[in-house]
Amino acid sequence: MRDKLALYFILGSTNTDKNLETILQDAIDGGITLFQFREKGLGAKIGEEKHELAKLLQQICRNAKIPFIVNDDVELALELDADGIHVGQEDEDAQLVRKKIGSDKILGVSAHSVEDVCRAMEAGADYIGLGPIFPTTSKADAKEVQGVKVLKQIRKQGIDIPIVAIGGITEHNARDVILAGADGISVISAIASASDVKNATARLKGMVMHGVK
Repeated sequence: MRDKLALYFILGSTNTDKNLETILQDAIDGGITLFQFREKGLGAKIGEEKHELAKLLQQICRNAKIPFIVNDDVELALELDADGIHVGQEDEDAQLVRKKIGSDKILGVSAHSVEDVCRAMEAGADYIGLGPIFPTTSKADAKEVQGVKVLKQIRKQGIDIPIVAIGGITEHNARDVILAGADGISVISAIASASDVKNATARLKGMVMHGVK
């Protein structure tokens, strides 16, 4: 699981005006290791339109052997036979989600504190999405910024669950996050808003790998 979290890309139609299939393919070519389809926010697609977009992006991931995760839509994840699902603290209870998806699919859970992490582990989470680490504009409902201190705090307590850090992560701070104890970084705008998606992705991947060393 840790290797899959190295460079975790999240994308939905509300994150960019560009073609999502092109962005995803360029991000895969640049080195992402996992993809999450997150279709939320003002103007997000719903119903059949959302389903069709998810299917298109899932096929691109399958062709590249990149795990495809659905954000907060258990029905869609099961319909598509997605590789997993990610839920936040305000979404459906993680323990119930685990029962619905079974033990063979990936379950990711957002966390903002040590207590959140412990509850997610009890619920059967495979990994934690921890943050926001730095200020972010990609999520209107983002919680208070945590900084890397919460990562260090979790690792100091001997909690060893795979963790991907999220929130305002760029190529300039990615290495700091890895050195603080994250197994990988999760980004939206650092890739989706880049003028050259493939190169931006490759630079991010390089910083993560550099941090691991």
